[in-house]
Amino acid sequence: MKSSPTVLYDVPGPRARRRNLVWSLLFLIGLAAVIWWVVTSLADKNQLEWSKWAPFFTDARVWETYILPALKNTVIAAALAMVIALPLGALLGILRLSDHRSVRAVAGTVVEFFRAIPVLILMLFANAAYSEFTDISPDTRPLYAVVTGLVLYNASVLAEVVRAGILALPAGQTDAAKAIGMRKGQIMVHVLLPQAVTAMLPALVSQLVVIVKDTALGGAMLGFSELLASVRPMSANYGANTIACFTVVAVIFIALNFALTTFASWLERRLRRGKKSTGAVVGAEAVEELATPGEHPDTR
Repeated sequence: MKSSPTVLYDVPGPRARRRNLVWSLLFLIGLAAVIWWVVTSLADKNQLEWSKWAPFFTDARVWETYILPALKNTVIAAALAMVIALPLGALLGILRLSDHRSVRAVAGTVVEFFRAIPVLILMLFANAAYSEFTDISPDTRPLYAVVTGLVLYNASVLAEVVRAGILALPAGQTDAAKAIGMRKGQIMVHVLLPQAVTAMLPALVSQLVVIVKDTALGGAMLGFSELLASVRPMSANYGANTIACFTVVAVIFIALNFALTTFASWLERRLRRGKKSTGAVVGAEAVEELATPGEHPDTR
């Protein structure tokens, strides 16, 4: 049966199919040429010799001395930044939706200010502030500075994600909650946020991936001993195998972010299944208790 064209897509004809095939072949040829050029360039500079890659497979010291301690610091910095930035971003996003103009203005100023500053500048400023006004040890100061910069920037971005997610919900959700006597705070906690979380999850995960990657900025500028910073000492001690070191570090970053996105995908599917399978009916007494917490309807 011949397929009929739709409004959004027309079935390509013979000429269009030939043109698409030609462009696909040209792209594959170009990609193969780039890969060949990269491989031959690395081979000419002796970067593909087994001696430069062997330490990662035969010498446990490269992992124990360089990679694993650096990976630990990366995970600690990223985890601390996530744990602090997520609730702070949610709070700022909710405050931007406040009925009070002064609260919206303060929250909006904070969000726009820190969102407009590059995260590296925030890290450098935090490092200088900790050095000038605190007695934090120079050994741990880079960690504090990296986490502070990541929290300030990413909390501001997450605040906009939360605000957009809540505003994207149908207005009928709020109207229905008000009709049963729920207050604004209860509407936000029990009605809007639970529904918005599922819709916001892809954007939230993308920002968490950014947090993991941006820990490398601390190693580049503040001497923070994270994964990227481990490349230089590894390369110096194992025969100038810079390409091999960068490749291994890149693979570890990919694995970290893949694990994070995989967990988020599983959580999103679980949340969606939970919403589809939930068919509980709330009784009148439960509604009245929710609308007036701490006061049973029979005692009023």
